[in-house]
Amino acid sequence: MRTIPHYLSAPGIALLSILLVGCSQSSTESAHGKQVKDEDKTHLVAIEVVELRALGPVHERNGTLKPRQTVRIFNQEEGRITKLPFFEGDSVAGGETIVTLDEELLNSELEKAVATAKQMRLNLKRQEELAKRLAVSQDELAQAQTDLSVAEAEKRVLQTRLGYTRISAPFAGVVSKRLVEPGDVVPRHTHLMTIINPESLIIRILVSDLLLPQLNSDDPVTVRIDGLGEQPFSGRIHRIYPELDEKTRMGTIEVVLEPIPNGARSGQLCRVMLQTATRDRITVPFNALQRDTEGEFVFRLDERQQAQRALIKSGMRIADRIEIVQGLETGDRIVTKGFLELEPGMKVEPVN
Repeated sequence: MRTIPHYLSAPGIALLSILLVGCSQSSTESAHGKQVKDEDKTHLVAIEVVELRALGPVHERNGTLKPRQTVRIFNQEEGRITKLPFFEGDSVAGGETIVTLDEELLNSELEKAVATAKQMRLNLKRQEELAKRLAVSQDELAQAQTDLSVAEAEKRVLQTRLGYTRISAPFAGVVSKRLVEPGDVVPRHTHLMTIINPESLIIRILVSDLLLPQLNSDDPVTVRIDGLGEQPFSGRIHRIYPELDEKTRMGTIEVVLEPIPNGARSGQLCRVMLQTATRDRITVPFNALQRDTEGEFVFRLDERQQAQRALIKSGMRIADRIEIVQGLETGDRIVTKGFLELEPGMKVEPVN
């Protein structure tokens, strides 16, 4: 028979019993409090309200920015260049003189032609006075008239050639190429410089004959320019070329930017997003779609602010969204972020 140690007296045993009962009650209350706290805890999520959106498949095509309005400046008169004040990147106004050729020789020839015409005019006048007195024949009078006409024509030719020594900009633009320098002697029809209109920048892209029937002039497009970062810019289809390449079966489309963004330059790489078959669709962010062995589903919030599993049927993926053809209605609230440890029936709190 075991005996109680002498140091545990009756009052000690009673105190020990009270402490053990208190600890047991405290543990029970603590566990109950933790359970209540867990039930009241909410799960933080991001949500989206389902709505109809006008969307369609997006096709990305690459192209290059090019000026629609470009002119190569050639000289129609030979000679030495005396003035060429504009360099690459300089702006020029429409009608402004951009190239001047030496005109001294033509001026001399023009003075000679003017003097010859004046002499022919005096000669004709004398012949007409003699003809009144029947002192000259009609043939001589006709010859004098012809000589004057030839002299006047020669004068007009030289005046025109003299005008070719000053070349003006056909429109307001920017010099993109300067190929000669003052002092150069150039023959006729030499390429001197090139002017572009930076306000006429377009993008030409190639599109397959399968996609062309779904596109129309003035359809909106989205453009990203690699040199300007990820910012999207608005544009539209300006022109669809009528012929296809017989080898590649590709057609050409011109896209214009509206407006042309700051920093856009000829030669930059562009990515054009074409949207086709646009119609109202129910879509959700692609990352909101969940899958398991039972199929596709999303977490939908009910009236008690609890996330419930909703089976759905998905359709076409459009960029970062996916079409829902069955299982959701407009006005439904779905979870788009916060899936870690999220379970059906769990109370959630939207952070957005």
